Amino acid sequence: QVQLVESGGGLAQAGGSLRLSCSASKGVFTVGTMGWYRQAPGKPRELVASISSGGDTNYADSVKGRFTISRDNAKKTVDLQMNSLKPEDTAVYYCNIDRMGTTWGPVFDTWGQGTQVTVSS
Repeated sequence: QVQLVESGGGLAQAGGSLRLSCSASKGVFTVGTMGWYRQAPGKPRELVASISSGGDTNYADSVKGRFTISRDNAKKTVDLQMNSLKPEDTAVYYCNIDRMGTTWGPVFDTWGQGTQVTVSS
């Protein structure tokens, strides 16, 4: 079973910073596009940022210039550095990997358990 483990959520003040990390469990050999999504209460889940295996990045307009996504292919990790946080960034943040090559064969569309980010004004 492949799992994604997230860490780094918590409480921050407006204008502050947080860093989220996500790592894949053992048995993963290759990783495709990695992304961070978020879901605020009463709202649909939305893409925050993604990064391809080649390093191409994509950001939601609402976070451009404030958030930075990065990955370590050797460690099978993806991080999200969040700066200049706003109260509207408050949400549960989820890590996602679109496809992985694993000991058990290919695995598609895997999600982490989610980590809460709360930004106070």
